[in-house]
Amino acid sequence: MKSRIKIVSLTLLAVVLIVLLDSLYIVPQTRQAIVIQFGEPKRVVQEPGLHVKVPFIQRVVMYDNRLLSLDPPAQEVPLGDKKRIVVDTFSRFRIVDPLLFYQALQTEENAHSRLSDAIASSLRDVLGQHDMKTILSPKRTEIMAQIRDEVNSKAKAFGVNVIDVRIRRADLPEETSQAVYARMRSEREREAKEFRAEGQQMNQKIKAEADRDRVKILAQAQKEAQVIRGQGDKEAARIWAEASSKDKEFYAFYRSLEAYRNSMGAEGTSMVLSPESDFFRFFGKLPRSAK
Repeated sequence: MKSRIKIVSLTLLAVVLIVLLDSLYIVPQTRQAIVIQFGEPKRVVQEPGLHVKVPFIQRVVMYDNRLLSLDPPAQEVPLGDKKRIVVDTFSRFRIVDPLLFYQALQTEENAHSRLSDAIASSLRDVLGQHDMKTILSPKRTEIMAQIRDEVNSKAKAFGVNVIDVRIRRADLPEETSQAVYARMRSEREREAKEFRAEGQQMNQKIKAEADRDRVKILAQAQKEAQVIRGQGDKEAARIWAEASSKDKEFYAFYRSLEAYRNSMGAEGTSMVLSPESDFFRFFGKLPRSAK
């Protein structure tokens, strides 16, 4: 009998403990909760701490109350100038109305999907009104604020406040990038050919000017050399004439010695002359001035 009472007591204690544990729940400081009964939300609990619910009938759904991140996949967006770019964005949002969030989406995964669709729609609407130059200008901040406000107005319908939407990266599509790269390459090659042709033209011009200056300088130098040489010859002739006029016999003797040296100095030279010829007149006697 005592054993049966002990078993019943332990069973009742276990049931009470289970009921007690199921009736209590803790809301962390970083979370917010909704108490659900038979699929219907009963109340929202946003105060952290220990709370009570009806055991086995009610359940608790927790949502994060911190700033959450969303990195939707990159997508191709047409611009106002008919160009297309691939835009990679990220956003930050917070669940501000957990009851509305539960009724509209229920899970954070569904929220990510709906917000990604809203961001994609807003990107097409807003970026479609601007061209590439405007998007890359300082006006980009205003454009991103416009996209954020538009996404936030859509997100309010399911209890979410969108804090920020930013473009992480914006690139041209692969096929467009290749075409732009090929066009830029051909343009640079054309400019390189033009610069090379201009350089060759300048090179030829500089060479022609240098050759012309060289010819002019050489001609001027030769002219001056001829003038100087002529003046030197003239001065030499004057000096010789002046010297010969002072002693004509010595001058004749000196000239004869030069003639002897020039005619007899070469090896293998033969001459047939009479000893009494005027050419050998200084061999037999010296001029009177030399005695």
